[in-house]
Amino acid sequence: MSVLVDKNSKVIIQGFTGSEGTFHAQQMIEYGTNVVGGVTPGKGGQIHLDKPVFNTVNDAIEKVGANTSLIFVPPAFASDAIMEAAEAGIKVIICITEGIPTKDMIIVKEYLSSRDCTLVGPNCPGVITPGEAKCGIMPGFVFKKGRIGLVSKSGTLTYEAADQVVKAGMGISTAIGIGGDPIIGTTTKEAVQLFMSDPDTDGIIMIGEIGGQLEADAAKWIKENGTKPVVGFIAGQTAPAGRTMGHAGAIVGGKDDTAAAKMAILRECGIKVADSPADIGILMAELMQVNV
Repeated sequence: MSVLVDKNSKVIIQGFTGSEGTFHAQQMIEYGTNVVGGVTPGKGGQIHLDKPVFNTVNDAIEKVGANTSLIFVPPAFASDAIMEAAEAGIKVIICITEGIPTKDMIIVKEYLSSRDCTLVGPNCPGVITPGEAKCGIMPGFVFKKGRIGLVSKSGTLTYEAADQVVKAGMGISTAIGIGGDPIIGTTTKEAVQLFMSDPDTDGIIMIGEIGGQLEADAAKWIKENGTKPVVGFIAGQTAPAGRTMGHAGAIVGGKDDTAAAKMAILRECGIKVADSPADIGILMAELMQVNV
């Protein structure tokens, strides 16, 4: 078992024939991901990267049984692409696109609330289950198969944490990059809940950043319901108040939004907090009683 994606996922790329979609689809195919085709309106019937191109997501579901979609559509059209996938019946929608207007994501969030699907992103690196499926833009070679679940707002820190875990003698069950925008699909808490329920995940790493309440919400849930050890890290410890740092959602708006305040909340909830990204793997190994 794995979380969200695995070797049986039937993946399509929305924005398949564009430069970004083409590049990353090729990387995903080379990794071994079960990419069954792609969607580019007006180019249906063509073959691209030896895979069929469809005009609509509906066509892709009907012809190749797609159940997972990766979105590389430009920001102005990405919200429509997400809603098209959800309406068609795609179960896991991973939106890589950066720069989608917040007002568009408000509409998307409401639209998805009544539909049976999971959105990861936008503005995220995607999801990877090592050795089975790479659905995103992450460097696949960094991730080795193991039993540590990883959820992160930051793409770069996702890769760094995975590397630290591997160097500490462990591996990753699934890594979920949820994105750092103000409005996203899967939250930190929801990702943690998936890992807590996954029998192939023994420990969880939770990487957050300044701004918002996602980490605090997850930590409080872990305190009440957690059954597995959790290591946390909060980026932005030196960020000045009121300034957006890197991600649109990474802005300190209140006293609980700072890195120090979030780290304190995590510790109060029984989470082992790393002061530096370099400590993540070591702390996880200690909790898992692995000799580094």
